[in-house]
Amino acid sequence: MNIKINTINDFKNLLNSRLHKLYPAREIDSITSIILKTILNFDRLHQILYPEYRIPDNKKERLIEISTLLSSGMPVQYALGETIFYNCTIRVNRHTLIPRQETEELVELIIKENPDFKGKLLDIGTGPGTIAIALAINMPDALITATDISAEALKVAKENASLNKVNISFIQADIFIADPDVYGDKYDIIVCNPPYIPESEKSSLHINIREYEPDNALFVPDSDPLVFYRAVVNTGRYLLKPGGKFYFEMHEKMGARLSELLSSSGIEEIRIFNDLNGKERFITGKMNE
Repeated sequence: MNIKINTINDFKNLLNSRLHKLYPAREIDSITSIILKTILNFDRLHQILYPEYRIPDNKKERLIEISTLLSSGMPVQYALGETIFYNCTIRVNRHTLIPRQETEELVELIIKENPDFKGKLLDIGTGPGTIAIALAINMPDALITATDISAEALKVAKENASLNKVNISFIQADIFIADPDVYGDKYDIIVCNPPYIPESEKSSLHINIREYEPDNALFVPDSDPLVFYRAVVNTGRYLLKPGGKFYFEMHEKMGARLSELLSSSGIEEIRIFNDLNGKERFITGKMNE
């Protein structure tokens, strides 16, 4: 098919025709805005004011290519190769989880609760470096270490740290191997956004998640949904300084069970926080002193 686009309106019409069976109109509008901002540096106001703006010839093929990728169900972040997270540019690919709004809220919580932080922070399961990079920018005196089991994810994370001009120590580590020596130090804060979606919920997810994002970064067995939290806490008890804090993102239905796990592991001052949608999403606690 020989597709031609000349103006912003042409591109909007193309996306609507290709995506209307996959997304509601409002989401298509949001996706369109993200693409035009990234490729043309046209913000939403300019997109509205100048619908007949002529797309430069050297951008047309890229926009058509993106529309084709999206029509297969690919998330816009993968089609673009990047996303914005907490005002940081984060490159992503199919080896890495796409950052979510909820995780921005976790970052905000950590920054708010730890003003002028000058200690050591460990981000376990960093993926493309999302949390570690946002914290490094906003907590400039922190010493931050980030780990992941995936060499491919760590490669992207290192590129993202360089892109955002932050200094982070990266370690390839398997959280299920409880060897504190791998991590090299003790920490004041441990943060983790582990896989937490039960496998039984996979079929209910949108195709752009179900068919594209890495399963090992999303799903856990229904029989043991806290498997990653248990491993992080088991290792973290040796890595966290007395009085140090755990911060976790979690499944909305797991607050009570995760609170019990933390309490039975000697974690005190356990608190659960809701996300902006009113769902229990974050849990934090302090290592006993």
